[in-house]
Amino acid sequence: MSEHSPLHPVPQSAELLASDAHTLVRRGRPALVDPATLAACALDLFVEKGYAATRLEDVALAAGVSKGTLYVYFDSKAALFAAVVRQGLVPALAGGEALVDSHRGSGAELMRELLWGWWRLIGATRLGGLPKLMVAEARNFPDIAELYHREVMARGCALIGRAIDYGHARGEFRVAGDPCTVQAVMAPLLLRVLMKHSFGCVDHAAPADDPSAAAQAESTDIAAAIDFVIRALEHD
Repeated sequence: MSEHSPLHPVPQSAELLASDAHTLVRRGRPALVDPATLAACALDLFVEKGYAATRLEDVALAAGVSKGTLYVYFDSKAALFAAVVRQGLVPALAGGEALVDSHRGSGAELMRELLWGWWRLIGATRLGGLPKLMVAEARNFPDIAELYHREVMARGCALIGRAIDYGHARGEFRVAGDPCTVQAVMAPLLLRVLMKHSFGCVDHAAPADDPSAAAQAESTDIAAAIDFVIRALEHD
């Protein structure tokens, strides 16, 4: 098994993936290449073109390196995708788990902070394109589907379930964190990010010519969705 197989962890750098990957392209062939640079370029291409249509040659070109250099760090497209997931999504989940461990306030405060954190770190960034990619291509690529389910979906559902259980144990939420409730809690934000990365290109209601107004409109929508979820969990 390769050292860079999807089954092995890779260095984590969520901050790098949250930045503009295009600023990382170097002219010529660098003597040393940060694997996170390659993963950042791969994220852009996966989100733009999809998993099937993205070639390792495309990633190497975007990163300004040779295909041979790319293979030094990632021996397959699946290994590169695993790096994208582990450097971008997994650290956000770890941060959420730490928040649940340390939280001492109300259940509503915890849920609001978790859901806003998910949106800020994932939904509002290029990483938000990965859920749409998985919905579209998981059935055709069971290896990456299994990776994503194990390291992102299962861990994320457990995290939200713990937060719901916290509020339920305090007598604030009417239900415990069973799988159906977890899915209902995440559905509004997941639907919002799926629409953003599919029909967003033809959503003429969004003020595309005014980025500030568009961001404000999006923030208002997300706040309304999170408030809706919390009110649904709380006792009347």
